[in-house]
Amino acid sequence: MHSTQLCDVLRNPPLWDYALALYQRPGVADACLQLQDTAGADICELLWRCWLDHHALVPTEKAHNALDEIRAWQTEVTQPIRHLRRMLKPRAQHEQDVATLRNHLKEAELLAERETLRQFQAISETSHAVRKRQTDDDSLTMQLARCLTIHEPAQEAALATLTTQYTAHHP
Repeated sequence: MHSTQLCDVLRNPPLWDYALALYQRPGVADACLQLQDTAGADICELLWRCWLDHHALVPTEKAHNALDEIRAWQTEVTQPIRHLRRMLKPRAQHEQDVATLRNHLKEAELLAERETLRQFQAISETSHAVRKRQTDDDSLTMQLARCLTIHEPAQEAALATLTTQYTAHHP
């Protein structure tokens, strides 16, 4: 598949729209947040991998090299905003100005995550970063499990929720 065809395929649905639809499925948000908070997973990367699988694609080694830049963005931009937003939650319940600030941080975090997904889509649209899934490729569950730093029963259950919702209802 050449680059123009690949771009056309990957824009139906675009990653942002796909991620929003999957994230809204029953149990997916909670599962993703649990994997983020307890196993070091990047929710955007999990959703990206589901989106690729939806298109019968897998990342190549060249894509893995590009992931370093995206992970740096998440570490340097998204995670600090998330940390501040979460830290302010108790005070925001009692102080209106802090609540307003927290809402702005929530919006900034969402914009940072949207930028992350844009970067994932951009690397996916290069023909050297993704390839057609083959029968001997790891399952989606195995691919997602590699995104975790800790593998415990709770994380396995969260992965199962994500992959079940993904499989049951392709967005």
